[in-house]
Amino acid sequence: MSDPSGVTDLAPPAEPADPTPSRRAGLLQGPARPWLFVTPVLLSLAVVIGYPVVRAVWMSFQKDAGLNEATGMFEEGGFAGFANYTHWLLQQCTLPGGGYEPCPTGNLGSQFWAAIGITLLFTVVTVTLEATIGLGMAVVMGKTFKGRALLRAAVLIPWAIPTAVTARLWEFMFQYDGVVNRVLGTHILWQIDPWWSRFAVIIADVWKTTPFMALLILAGLQVIPGDVYEAAKVDGASAWQRFTHITLPLLKPALLVAVLFRTMDALRLYDLPAIMTQGNPATRTISILVVDQVRSGQNSAAALSIITFLLIFAIAFVLVKVLGANAVATQEEQRRAR
Repeated sequence: MSDPSGVTDLAPPAEPADPTPSRRAGLLQGPARPWLFVTPVLLSLAVVIGYPVVRAVWMSFQKDAGLNEATGMFEEGGFAGFANYTHWLLQQCTLPGGGYEPCPTGNLGSQFWAAIGITLLFTVVTVTLEATIGLGMAVVMGKTFKGRALLRAAVLIPWAIPTAVTARLWEFMFQYDGVVNRVLGTHILWQIDPWWSRFAVIIADVWKTTPFMALLILAGLQVIPGDVYEAAKVDGASAWQRFTHITLPLLKPALLVAVLFRTMDALRLYDLPAIMTQGNPATRTISILVVDQVRSGQNSAAALSIITFLLIFAIAFVLVKVLGANAVATQEEQRRAR
């Protein structure tokens, strides 16, 4: 722009005022304060998770208040040391006059290791069946055909049904005069017989949770590029060879994650056997044992909860170390192969 004297004005135009408030600029330009964002989350976790855990640990070292059979007097609880833990791990019950003895058969303390065995049985069998059947369902749902969306929606229906409703449904089907005995032409007491009641719980749990496994595995299948299968077809690989040499190796990380998640869930199995068999000792898992013990002694139930937590944590740690290492190794092998 020039003035009448012919001298050109070379001064730069004035910059607009910074609309940002000075306080906000001070926060952005000052030292970083990440603890301002983390503190609310930590406080929430401390209230929701930290306090119940600390409270349960404290209760596990206290005696249960109750009637003393030796004196006939009601006694308040006090410090019990590791008595609540030895009660479960060693199956020892406290005598009225002091000391310990093996818990009688009717006492819940004698059911600890049996409940551990039943829980592990349900976990191993159900997770194995669900992973195998879920893999087959995922392979079918991953193919392109007419009505695939309808099939996927139908497969997810059992998983969407609440577990309590599923338990009542299978309870009616496994009754003595129910659908299962009529179709098979048998007279099996599914809810009373020890082994048949376990089979009934396994069947119901597999029907309920297999779609969850199939959904996780399907997500892993969709990541595999189609060019790999096309190249294998050109090289003359059969369908079985493509499945064993391409699908399974590339699907291994997703499959291991699905197995890990489902194992953690199966170790906490409660509502399905509790509703289906209505307190049958043959299907009493560790979670059912905890709930049964709460009715008679909360402090000893807290000790059992801590033991259950440590058991699940140990199994999770082993699975993460073993399965997680294999998943990482598989990804490294894929990078090297490329």
